[in-house]
Amino acid sequence: MKLQKYLLLVCLVTGTSAYGQIKPEETEVWEPEPKVVTPGENGLPPSDAIVLFDGSNFSAWQETKSKQNIQWKLTEGCMEIVANTGSIETKQSFGDIQLHIEWKVPNSDLSGQDRSNSGVFLQGRYEVQILDSYENRTYSNGQAGAVYKQYAPLVNAMNRPGEWQVYDILFTAPKFNEQDSLQVPGYLTLLHNGILIQNHVEIKGSTVWQGYPSYEPHGKAPIILQDHNSPIWFRNIWVREL
Repeated sequence: MKLQKYLLLVCLVTGTSAYGQIKPEETEVWEPEPKVVTPGENGLPPSDAIVLFDGSNFSAWQETKSKQNIQWKLTEGCMEIVANTGSIETKQSFGDIQLHIEWKVPNSDLSGQDRSNSGVFLQGRYEVQILDSYENRTYSNGQAGAVYKQYAPLVNAMNRPGEWQVYDILFTAPKFNEQDSLQVPGYLTLLHNGILIQNHVEIKGSTVWQGYPSYEPHGKAPIILQDHNSPIWFRNIWVREL
């Protein structure tokens, strides 16, 4: 026993192991050097972010169906959904991303899926649900923070109506092979108001309201914000390509 303790001490001091002596520098990786990204202060985007909405204009967006100018409102530095005017999408297409978006819902006497309903569609297909889920029961995989009809959020992290909600989404896009069949599924992680509510979940396919999700081959595609006939405000939207 004393001999074993002695040998262990020798290994710890000298770096010796069953594989021989390993010098510290043998496990150091110097290249490539990570680039410098400056974090944003007071809620501003980081230095390498693509700003999709800063409160001043809709220049990064277009109406989804017509590809023309959108009819949503600019209200005190926010974009406001105007019911029945159509969903909007980014003019730029994206693959793997980190997405930051802030949204707010009004007080409402409605309930369930009728209470301030919208959604963030990644690559125009995979929906993260937006809904007023504060003291508002609905089906769990359709409440705020759900990957719609696929995964319920781990917890309900809603602030009260009238307060800003924050989504930070990490999305790994699905990959397809040359025969257009799925090679690697998409994955999603979501923090709602700083709380982890989706933990690297595997996307099952495009979002559908009725039926079951499935994949269709595609490349990079826009981010869509849904007009679901509800008044909702958005601000401070930015994305980092990963």
